[in-house]
Amino acid sequence: MNVASLQIEGLLMAVAAINSMLTSRGVLSVEEVDLALRKVEASLTGDDRLYEDMSPANRDAVCFPIRLLITANNAQGETGVPSFTELTRMVGLNKRPYNDQM
Repeated sequence: MNVASLQIEGLLMAVAAINSMLTSRGVLSVEEVDLALRKVEASLTGDDRLYEDMSPANRDAVCFPIRLLITANNAQGETGVPSFTELTRMVGLNKRPYNDQM
């Protein structure tokens, strides 16, 4: 695996842990974190460049970190955030096709 991929994996899990701590301490609600992340995803997927210049696989690559953080936010429990492997599986299971793939 590429070293940069491992670094991104670590960074995503660190952000997921921070989000979990913020929600567990009542600084932000799960819904507020979810809304913020979904706004970013909507901003990216609404960008014409994403549809005109990128393949569906590349679009997924751009949106993957946000989708993983959304999934981590909504899947957190008393034991914390699920593992990276489990989160990536969940992201894949919940992925919807883009409008131009229907």
